[in-house]
Amino acid sequence: MIIKCIAVDDEPLALDIIKDYISRVPFLKLIKTFKDGMSVAEYLSSNTCDLIFLDIEMGGLTGTQLLKTLPKKPMVIMTTAYRKYAVDAFDLDVTDYLLKPFSFERFLKAVEKSCSILKEGQKEHEPAADDKEYFFVKSGYKMLRVNFADILYIEGMSEYIIIKTRAANIITLQSFKNIEKTLPASGFARIHKSYLVALDKIESIEGQNVIIANKELPIGSKYKNRFFDTISLKGKSV
Repeated sequence: MIIKCIAVDDEPLALDIIKDYISRVPFLKLIKTFKDGMSVAEYLSSNTCDLIFLDIEMGGLTGTQLLKTLPKKPMVIMTTAYRKYAVDAFDLDVTDYLLKPFSFERFLKAVEKSCSILKEGQKEHEPAADDKEYFFVKSGYKMLRVNFADILYIEGMSEYIIIKTRAANIITLQSFKNIEKTLPASGFARIHKSYLVALDKIESIEGQNVIIANKELPIGSKYKNRFFDTISLKGKSV
């Protein structure tokens, strides 16, 4: 996860310290700095960011006044030399309150808290695998879109997997464990250490093999019971 942030402070030295701290954190990307609140308000009227490092006492529009003007607030970490604003800051639902001068360790604790909040928010808004219709995989120098509905089966080849569709064989560096997490569980089943099949593409089951697109795919003994449980055939002869 990359967190896009802006920093606001009317003191050049304080702004330089924040810029230095941000540069040390791999998941932070500083997109702009400001010396006053009005410039921030204007910028955010047509741009977005994930996180603001915001000083409170500034000429013109103060940090708390700025927050009250924003219809949609990013996450905010207050940076100030004054304790007296702490209550007001948390009333405005800021993520953290850094009292100057603050150490890099304290700064890092605040941004890690912000990162955790953002990740939780993403999980809440992320559709379940069964609600998705496609995913992307890297194949060669390209990122290819793969529609779940197009997959016939997936074959493991050492460190690679082959995603077999009617139109193409897509080879990607991927583990079965990761691909299983990506696929909707209701539509796919592992039948062998080297094969994962789309249930709606199964043409028949013959002996110890699944037939898909005239291809015989073996059913491994380790996966047999779970597979037949999945297709509601457990206990029937094959």
